[in-house]
Amino acid sequence: MLHWFLKGGPVMWPLLVCSIVAAAAAIDRCLFWWRERRTRDPKLVHTLLHLTERALLDEAVSEGAGSQDAVVRILVNGLSHHHFSLQGALEVAVNAELRRMKRSLGILDTIITVAPLLGIFGTVTGILTAFSALEGRIPDPRTVSAGIAQAVITTVAGLAIAIPAVIAYNYFCAKVEEAAAEISTHVTNFQILYEKGKGK
Repeated sequence: MLHWFLKGGPVMWPLLVCSIVAAAAAIDRCLFWWRERRTRDPKLVHTLLHLTERALLDEAVSEGAGSQDAVVRILVNGLSHHHFSLQGALEVAVNAELRRMKRSLGILDTIITVAPLLGIFGTVTGILTAFSALEGRIPDPRTVSAGIAQAVITTVAGLAIAIPAVIAYNYFCAKVEEAAAEISTHVTNFQILYEKGKGK
């Protein structure tokens, strides 16, 4: 592996950095969604909705205080500021949770673009090296083969980094969309039950 890495030329170093950063971002998102799954509390969400429907808002805030469930945090934030602007408080909380969920996705998106471009850059420099060796009367076969090897290795390395990054990026984007849809459903139900409780 080290032999092929060295034959890939200097472009392999930024590609190595890209692979490390992409792996770190993917691991970070895996751990994030694992923690999110463990902290989910649908029963508590149901309790808050039930208390809101009965207009027991202070009790609902007390019940949800300290919860790590994203939906519960959003609903508690809305209840805590319902005297001023329920809609505004909910929007702020939803946006904060979505930002948490989208963290590191920008890094993966950048790597998806940069890694293949670095591979192409390595390909071009490798071909130039091979052509420069052919300019002499008696071309050095080792220089020509080194240039061709660099061209091929960097292209493969760039694609090898970008393809898993694309898969990870699309997977985590799907997780964010799924969570956003669930949050939207709960928030809409909450607003309906809040108005219903206030009408009592």
